[in-house]
Amino acid sequence: MRKFLVILDDSRECLNAMRFAAMGASGPGGGVQVLAVIPPEEFQHWIGVGEIMREEARERIHAHFEVFAKWMRDRQAVDPELVIREGEVVPEILAQIEDDGGIGMLVLGANPGKGGPGPIVSALSRRLGSLPVPLAVVPGELSKEQLSQIW
Repeated sequence: MRKFLVILDDSRECLNAMRFAAMGASGPGGGVQVLAVIPPEEFQHWIGVGEIMREEARERIHAHFEVFAKWMRDRQAVDPELVIREGEVVPEILAQIEDDGGIGMLVLGANPGKGGPGPIVSALSRRLGSLPVPLAVVPGELSKEQLSQIW
């Protein structure tokens, strides 16, 4: 099975990473796992407030995921799986890859701006030689047509 792990966040380039993963997974034996990581600093409040914030974050993630999931189902015939973890983003990505032995590739979107590709891409690119799966970095400015030509 070709299971692509893609990270769900609020970045604009996340869209191209989702498209790339869905296109790559379309067809027999493909799959997409969408990982959302909730950073721990979001809940450094009183216990009751922290729990409410955690639940609100999960609701936002589910709503955001459903937009991508509908597109993947309708356009690529791929039914993605959502995984939500809490912690620091890069360690949680690596832990998810380790925990799910079916992941064959990590797909990240690169920020097209002058500030660099983004913190996740930058952090993981420093570990390329030791990553447990291949890393695909999708340029944020690729068009839908350019992405469809890859697959």
